[in-house]
Amino acid sequence: MTDSLERALRGRIAGEVDAAPRRLAEYSSDASNYRVPPTAVVFPRTDADVAATLAFARAEGLPLTARGGGTSVAGNAIGSGLVLDFSRHMNAILEVDPTRHVARVQPGVVLAGLQRRAGAHGLRFGPDPSTQNRCTLGGMIGNNACGPHAVAWGRTADTVRELRMLDGTGAERRLADSLSVVPGLAEFTRANLALIRTELGRFDRQASGYSLEHLVPERGSSIAKALVGTEGTCGLLLEATVELVPVPTATVLVILGYPDMPTAADDIAAVMAGGPIAVEGMDARLVDVVRAHRGAVPELPRGGGWLFVEFGGDSPGQVLESAQALCCTAGALDSRIVTNTSEAQALWRIRADGAGLSGRTPDGNPAWPGWEDAAVPPEHLGAYLRDFQSLMREHNLDGLLYGHIGDGCIHVRLDLPIADAPQRFRSFLEDAADQVVRYGGSLSGEHGDGRARSELLSRMYSPEALAAFADFKALFDPEEVLNPGVLVRPQPVDTDLRVAGLRPIPAADGFAFPADGDIGTAVHRCVGVGKCRADSSAAGGFMCPSYLATADEKDSTRGRARVLQEVVRGALDWRSDAVAESLDLCLSCKACHSDCPAGVDMATYKAEALHRRYRGRLRPLDHYVLGRLPQWLAAATRLPRAANAIAGLGPLRRIGLRASGSDPRRPIPTLADRSFRRGWSQRSTPTTADPGVLLWIDTFTDAFDPEIATAAVELIESLGHRVRIPDRRVCCGLTWISTGQLDGARKRLRATVEALADHVRAGGVVVGLEPSCTAALRDDLPRLLPEDDRSTRVAGAVRTLAEFLTEQPDWQPPDRSGWTVLVQPHCHQHAVMGFAADRRILEKTGATVTEIAGCCGLAGNFGMQRGHYDISVAVAENGLLPALRAAGPDTVFLADGFSCRTQADQLAGYTGRHLAQFLLGP
Repeated sequence: MTDSLERALRGRIAGEVDAAPRRLAEYSSDASNYRVPPTAVVFPRTDADVAATLAFARAEGLPLTARGGGTSVAGNAIGSGLVLDFSRHMNAILEVDPTRHVARVQPGVVLAGLQRRAGAHGLRFGPDPSTQNRCTLGGMIGNNACGPHAVAWGRTADTVRELRMLDGTGAERRLADSLSVVPGLAEFTRANLALIRTELGRFDRQASGYSLEHLVPERGSSIAKALVGTEGTCGLLLEATVELVPVPTATVLVILGYPDMPTAADDIAAVMAGGPIAVEGMDARLVDVVRAHRGAVPELPRGGGWLFVEFGGDSPGQVLESAQALCCTAGALDSRIVTNTSEAQALWRIRADGAGLSGRTPDGNPAWPGWEDAAVPPEHLGAYLRDFQSLMREHNLDGLLYGHIGDGCIHVRLDLPIADAPQRFRSFLEDAADQVVRYGGSLSGEHGDGRARSELLSRMYSPEALAAFADFKALFDPEEVLNPGVLVRPQPVDTDLRVAGLRPIPAADGFAFPADGDIGTAVHRCVGVGKCRADSSAAGGFMCPSYLATADEKDSTRGRARVLQEVVRGALDWRSDAVAESLDLCLSCKACHSDCPAGVDMATYKAEALHRRYRGRLRPLDHYVLGRLPQWLAAATRLPRAANAIAGLGPLRRIGLRASGSDPRRPIPTLADRSFRRGWSQRSTPTTADPGVLLWIDTFTDAFDPEIATAAVELIESLGHRVRIPDRRVCCGLTWISTGQLDGARKRLRATVEALADHVRAGGVVVGLEPSCTAALRDDLPRLLPEDDRSTRVAGAVRTLAEFLTEQPDWQPPDRSGWTVLVQPHCHQHAVMGFAADRRILEKTGATVTEIAGCCGLAGNFGMQRGHYDISVAVAENGLLPALRAAGPDTVFLADGFSCRTQADQLAGYTGRHLAQFLLGP
């Protein structure tokens, strides 16, 4: 878009218009296989903005595509013209009427938000896809989304009462159950009655094409319902009125085990006869992947495939009776009834996690959407699945099966040869389409056709039906402004594939990417499922703190990955402003390393990008100051009082912080009067053959909080172990890594390996106290020194203090009954080591423990850097600060991370304690 056109559009609307290269990269894809960079992205604030943008698009001959959460896996939320993102501003819940059981919403409302609001009245929105904590109602209406509870409460189309929208001509229409409000629609319906009755609406999950069956009299003549699932090709939604359903008073979950998924599908009639409210299928291989990624999962009955069957009712006795009856009548190998709510939620999480983790095959190959939600009438599902598995073998493909077995919809992502063999990709899709049609099924059961399947509609529908689809669209969008190339006159399925033709990216002496091969493949782990955009109150994890603070796609893990994907394809340079802007607010918290279902590790990608950007060039001053902080602190600890005195001079401190690229609003932490290493040097250590425990003395503990190391020594020695520390000052390289100084990081890690290798070879363990440093040794070390076999052995010997203590068979934590504890898990620990060992110890103490979810916001050097202070505080407001404000005066604040303790002290005046101190004494 030219500058003049951008200015012209910006002058017409109250919202934002963005045509910057970074923004176009962020919106070039959704959760599909396709890449179509837009001309500009528009963030409308009002209905008038939407109307003005549509008028502008028509005048300039630009296509217009509506977008919600961008979680579409079919490529129906991307376009080459203007992309309208409704999620940023048009996200209000306008009304919840508990008497009429309806809600009025704007298109950008996230489903989880509506569920919370409706839940206060004992109501809920029926459809609940696995992306419900980030998908929008507008997107759900566009795709006719469903979810596990569709067997009881229907698809999105079944909930819609009224839509207010702009058609492609700019006319505003309020649409419900009268065809007369759209000129020519009644005549169109009469002319196509026979075709509609024979080809459309044959079973519930026939989602492909337009759902014209809702137009016929016997189905209510509902134009509103017919427009659900039109994928933004017929109108721009402004407001929707949807039905709500009562939340069941009681629920119970039954797990049925079968030899395999097809056998489970064979039993679906018996299962459905019991009247469940949800029936989901899970393949054993997918459960294995979830178990490998998440750790232990709740107990499952015997089998190679399971049905998760939920019953809802007015009383626990009623639902338990239904569950017991099903166990008696179903043809399962084994069964289990789960009445505990938290355990049932953990089991349902297997299903939710599987939706993202299925992005890799069990062999670790990338698995792609494209044929991920085909559906057949449930009575044919078992036979279809057997034939589909044969088809996969015939095409040498693999994937993990799961889905909505109750209504015949199967989800699978396959290791399709998109990157190197697009003809094989096309051949499989054509064969798969023909196969599902033979079973009377639908190419799509809920995700829509988009760019992924619209071309294949000719294999499912007659020429007359396709012509009817085109005529229907023409009633609303005669100029084909809205999402052209989708459903009507589609693009070929192998056009604009995101990873087709990509070349390997040469290494640059940075990180090794053993699971991916190179940085190019690594950044394409992001397939766009958007968990990093999850509603903050429904996220339940640590990802992505900057997005939760700004609600801007550029600050999501997905947005950053999209920019880096443009870099590795050659469309952007590593040194471009777009890359710098994209990565600027990444806290390198590493939460995506564990929380992202696709395994995206943006902290590593950011470090690699900074390494490539500044290699052989002058760096920002803060890289030299904050990135090499251990060097400066080593010098400062020789004269700590002088250093503290200088830092305490306000004007001098502010001048120094500004000059160093740091924010002058930040106090400088106070150095201890004597570092731990200096005190340790005066201690005599007995010499024995036992390698003992090597306590890793990190820079921050040594310089600022030596009493933590002293407590850890006393605790470990009380268990009969000899404690030693590295003979010389060594470093994990963390601050060099976070600023992309990977050459410097490797230099320090080589010295670390030299210092620890003999100890590890002798069978000793290394106990870390600072989570970020411990994580660097566990995770970054072997990927920065892949050529040194010792690095892997050293990494494997590293423990957190909690891990070490839980490995001691006779150790029991002290009794802290009556204590109230507020604990902030460190992001790097959450991502790399996990918090399970700490959690077990704290539970055994008997204390009342509350965990803070989310990042503290300081994140090492991030919160110190100029321009980051406000975001750092905003991130803290998502978890840390509200928790501290709500804490009672006797609450003990536990935080092993130096950054977490510093943030709590500077922003809330709270002094944190380390686990070692908590366990050692009051």
